Amino acid sequence: MEKIKLLPHQERAINHTAHMKRVAYYHDMGLGKTFTGSEKLISLGYNKNLIICQKSKIIDWKNHIKKYYDVAVFDLTENKKAVSEFLNCSTRAIAIINYDLVFRREELLNIENLALLLDESSLIQNEKAKRTKFILALKSVAVVLLSGTPVGGKYENLYSQLKLLNVKMTKSAYWNKFIRWHLESYGTGIPFRRVDGYKNVDELVELLPSHGADFLKTSVVIELPEQNFITVEHPISKDYRQFMKTGIFTGKLADAEVEFVGDNPLKKLLYARQLCSYGNSERLERLKDLIESCDKRLVIFYNFTAELTAMKKAIGNIRPFSEVNGTNKSLSHYEKWDNSITFVQYQSGAMGLNLQKADTIIYFSLPLSSELFEQSKKRIHRINQQNKCTYYIFMCENSVEQKIYNTLQERKDYTDKLFEKDFLC
Repeated sequence: MEKIKLLPHQERAINHTAHMKRVAYYHDMGLGKTFTGSEKLISLGYNKNLIICQKSKIIDWKNHIKKYYDVAVFDLTENKKAVSEFLNCSTRAIAIINYDLVFRREELLNIENLALLLDESSLIQNEKAKRTKFILALKSVAVVLLSGTPVGGKYENLYSQLKLLNVKMTKSAYWNKFIRWHLESYGTGIPFRRVDGYKNVDELVELLPSHGADFLKTSVVIELPEQNFITVEHPISKDYRQFMKTGIFTGKLADAEVEFVGDNPLKKLLYARQLCSYGNSERLERLKDLIESCDKRLVIFYNFTAELTAMKKAIGNIRPFSEVNGTNKSLSHYEKWDNSITFVQYQSGAMGLNLQKADTIIYFSLPLSSELFEQSKKRIHRINQQNKCTYYIFMCENSVEQKIYNTLQERKDYTDKLFEKDFLC
């Protein structure tokens, strides 16, 4: 059993929160939150411990716990039998499960004196989601939250995490104190709260540390290598231009016949992005040229499954490749070959992956989420990275992609409302 050697900033965080049973380590990406979080969890001393993480991180957490701690480990994703074994285990035990499955393990609600660790706790922003309701209903007496960007600057999404930190404030009181909002309606259905901004932020900043939140930025701990951002621009296609005028496209994309009808801003934004990316032959050629000229490990981020299909076809079998997406997580070629290509779908791999053997990311398409974009950069820009990090950002000239990129640079999400304002007014 190996012993963890904590770095000074990790020791400081644990010592600072040693007297607390509910903590949040909001540490920048790449600062080793896994080690900080697991050490805190173990130090709490409970027999029943539950780690909830993304599906792609299950194996990483299993290996980490088995390597450093003498406890029983249960993978609750395997079958319901594992849940029963965990519940009946008489020794100290740690169970691991992913966010998308946890609410299907209702037996967990019966555990008394449960210590809970949430990896990427920002994933419980939506209080109406099944996962969030379930997690809040657990009988947790100790909590460890881990996240680099807990709410991506959207304080209205912080309340679920505050509840786990035992902040004694109702949701309505929280909104009235910290959020500027008004009621809005699309003309049908129930009115909803539209956020205008925030207030009393200084008080919120003081509230969090008093309830176990520890904040740490990379720049405070270590000076990371330079980041270089290069935009790879190319013309829009006739198909994109025609679709933006008419809202209709019928034709072949990625060897499949499709019909796009952009009859509302949300759908039109979706189809416009697809026509910019895998629907643009120029982009695929530029990608092939870049790969052929860059004989090093490359990480390529993308959104849509059809993009992956189109990229593989355009590139061919010229390099070994790995995949991280909703159906595959294979990093064997990434680990073995210094000229490998690793395709990463944002939702599956923008958070949590350690890809610092590479120093170059290609953004075949951009996400709409600022949090996913910022997290994705940190997959290579982290502790132990020795090289300058380069990011190639593909985009169509004078298209929605430029608007998306400009918005992401402001650390904001690009929404269908912004799209409507930019292109449909």
